[in-house]
Amino acid sequence: MCASNAAQVPIIDMGPLAGGAADQSRVAGAIAGACRDSGFFYVTGHAVDEALERRLEALSRRFFALDLDTKMEIRMERGGRAWRGYFPVGAELTSGKPDVKEGLYFGAELPADHPLVRKGTPLHGPNLFPPQMPELRETVLQYMAAMTALGHTIMAGVAMSLGLERTYFADRYTGDPLILFRIFNYPGVPAADDAEPRWGVGEHTDYGLLTILKQDDTGGLQVKSRGQWIPAPPVPGAFLCNIGDMLDRMTGGQYRSTPHRVQNVTRRDRLSFPFFFDPNFDAEVRSIELPDAARRAADRLERWDGISVHEMSGTYGEYVLSKVSKVFPQLRRDTL
Repeated sequence: MCASNAAQVPIIDMGPLAGGAADQSRVAGAIAGACRDSGFFYVTGHAVDEALERRLEALSRRFFALDLDTKMEIRMERGGRAWRGYFPVGAELTSGKPDVKEGLYFGAELPADHPLVRKGTPLHGPNLFPPQMPELRETVLQYMAAMTALGHTIMAGVAMSLGLERTYFADRYTGDPLILFRIFNYPGVPAADDAEPRWGVGEHTDYGLLTILKQDDTGGLQVKSRGQWIPAPPVPGAFLCNIGDMLDRMTGGQYRSTPHRVQNVTRRDRLSFPFFFDPNFDAEVRSIELPDAARRAADRLERWDGISVHEMSGTYGEYVLSKVSKVFPQLRRDTL
């Protein structure tokens, strides 16, 4: 059930992180409150070029307006182990059910002769871009660079919110982060008064440390907070952030990886741009030694999938591959 009188997701100005200790402390306190409560918060003061955002949205609409055969020229099967490219509506699964969305997968642009690519490391390699739209490549790469810089800033704030040095995550996990970027298009519903809701994405949590989301003005994202589903609509000039399973695991559940979902609610297509700022693929994820930490031994009873992130061990790459292989089972069989 989605609460109609839901409490608002907090809005946090990141600008003061560049200021003095008192300013940084206020931001860190706001982040701590948001991460302990719902795991979601909006960020302003990010200095990301608004013109770049508008260009990305316009080009994305142009791409999804292409005919299916043209879009399938850069289908994900052609991306191989790099896990890049286009997928059509229904090809991606969440909790075993097809999502009502199509999308493009991107990551850090690595040449074929990069050591990780030569080694065949999954999720690493060159991106696939439509040859009919050369400007999309430059725009996507510029946007990913801007989001990477913002990810470092936000994670510095998260570190300070935990009473750690601001470089804690950069020193251990994100000096060379795993960067994953998606552009999703959720087709509009054929009739806005359909009794049966269409889930663009079903209930899930994100896998890594931090997600930075740009939305168009359509809405439809819902966040589970205190047992109720609340809307997280677009806020002009802000990105919506949420923490993922790895930060939940590192903090022993003090910071929550919160379930969320997307319901298609209008006749108009909806665009969404999630950017995932995650630990290095080979980083071994460990618990953070926090004062007065009351760690949860398991959280499987609270999660829809019955899996506890607090029993996870090993590298982040092992964890994320175990997840994405369920999202595209056919692609897993063919490429991993």
